[in-house]
Amino acid sequence: MTDETVEPISEEASPEDSGSALRTVLEWVGLVVCALLVAFVVKTFVFQAFYIPSESMVPTLAVGDRVLVNKLADRFGDPERFDIEVFRAPEGTETAEIKDLVKRVVGLPNETIEGRDGRIYIDGELLEESFLPPGTQSRTFGPVEVPPGHYFMLGDNRQFSKDSTYFGPVPRSSMIGRVFVRIWPLNRIGLL
Repeated sequence: MTDETVEPISEEASPEDSGSALRTVLEWVGLVVCALLVAFVVKTFVFQAFYIPSESMVPTLAVGDRVLVNKLADRFGDPERFDIEVFRAPEGTETAEIKDLVKRVVGLPNETIEGRDGRIYIDGELLEESFLPPGTQSRTFGPVEVPPGHYFMLGDNRQFSKDSTYFGPVPRSSMIGRVFVRIWPLNRIGLL
């Protein structure tokens, strides 16, 4: 038998190993930064989630529902009658908790809208609102001429909604986007 000495393996990292670790860290940092950037762009320009804090849109939207808003819809087209829109709360209606409102577009620019006998009239013609439960009564108001570039917004819960009957027509510039899907609660998920 011969005596051989075995040299211990060095546990020091080679320069190649430290470069590989640094590259991995930089890749992860880059990935996280890119993900945050994509999330910021999507929330700012494409989709945003909103929480429904009041009963103004019952039965269509209930307190606690969460909805997604398509911001591109209003960037590339005008709101249409009966779209459900999120918009910045008019001056004097916002609170510390509520900066944005959600209502339904009922009156369009240059129309005359009126609430009488529990119904809505546009330019003197009765408006059919099949999305409302039978027997829903609208407030008495108007007639109101909707200015160019403005929309008359009503909550579906007509007697208990602070809407354009309270704060007047909403300027197009205040529109944030169109509600298109309910994402919470799970048993109520669906397109709107």
